[in-house]
Amino acid sequence: MTRTTVVEPLLSVQELAEYLGVPVATLYQWRTKRYGPVGLRVGKHIRYRRQEVERWLASLSDGPS
Repeated sequence: MTRTTVVEPLLSVQELAEYLGVPVATLYQWRTKRYGPVGLRVGKHIRYRRQEVERWLASLSDGPS
């Protein structure tokens, strides 16, 4: 039996900014302040795992209003 692992593509800074509805500059500011989802350096680029973005978003939840 062969196992197939599905790897989701990483998000670029531009893609994540669009997804979150924030400017690209905000993501770079968050990164310098160690705020926001954990990013990975891939060569000279920053990339984000969707799973980490979702985890970070879930951590922002204040629970039921």
